Amino acid sequence: MTPTSGQLAAVNAQYGFDAPLYMQYLRYIGGLAVGDFGTSYLQHKPVLDVIGAQVLPTIILALSALTTAWVIAVALTLATAGRNTLGSRLASAAQILLATSPPYWIGTILLVVFAVQLQIFPVEGRNSLAGLVLPTLALALPLAGFIGQAIQDEFVRVLDQPFVTSARTRGMSDAGVRVRHVLRHAVLPGISLSGWAVGKLLSGAVLVEAVFARQGIGGILVEATSARDVPVVSGIVVLSAAAYVVINLAVDETYRLVDRRIVLS
Repeated sequence: MTPTSGQLAAVNAQYGFDAPLYMQYLRYIGGLAVGDFGTSYLQHKPVLDVIGAQVLPTIILALSALTTAWVIAVALTLATAGRNTLGSRLASAAQILLATSPPYWIGTILLVVFAVQLQIFPVEGRNSLAGLVLPTLALALPLAGFIGQAIQDEFVRVLDQPFVTSARTRGMSDAGVRVRHVLRHAVLPGISLSGWAVGKLLSGAVLVEAVFARQGIGGILVEATSARDVPVVSGIVVLSAAAYVVINLAVDETYRLVDRRIVLS
C-alpha cells in the first residue's frame, strides 16, 4: 500500500525530516550532548533503550573473549618463546594461522564440530555458560594469535637483556626468570593491541552473534541495517567509538601499572 502525501508529511514532521538538513544535523548533535540518540524507526523506542536491552550479552562476550585471548597468548609465550624446538615452531605457526583467520569462519567450524557433530555445546548461543564457550573461542582465537605474536617477539628480545642474564647468574630458575622478569616487559605490546582489539571484538561480535544466534548488539545492528533504522545504526556506531576511546585511555593507564618507569605525557 502506497502512503498518501498526508501520511508522508505526518511522518516527516514526527521525525523532523521537514526541517533543513543542517538543522537536522545540529538537532542530532545537540541530542547526543544530552544523551538523546533519537527514536528507533522500527521499534518506536528511544535508541538507548533498544541498545541497552541487548548490550550486556555483547559486553560479556567481548570481555570473556579478551580474557581468554590473553590467557592463551601468555601461556603459549611462556611455554615456547625463545626455545628452538619443534613445539615452539608449531606454536608460532598456529598463532599466525589463527591471526589470519576470520572469527565467523572459526565460529562456523566450532559450531559444526562441537555443537552439531559432538553435541558438547548447544547449537544456539543461549545466555548460559555453556552457550558462551564457542562464541568466546571464535572471537578469542584470532585475537590470541595477534597478541601472542606481539608478545613473543618482545619476549625473545627481552631474554637477551643484561638484567635477565643477571637474574640467571643469581640462580633463579628459567620459569622464575620468564614469569617475574621477562613477561612484565614483554606484555607491553600486547597491552597496546588490546586497545585496538576492542574495535575488532565489537565488529567480530556482530558476525559471531549471528552465527550462534546469540542475543546482543550484533543482532540489533543487522536488523537495523536491513530496515534502514538510521538512529539505531548511528547510536551503535557512536557508542562503539566512545567505548574505543575509553578503552584506549584505560590502556594508557595500564602502562603505568605494568612498568612504572614509563611516564606518559
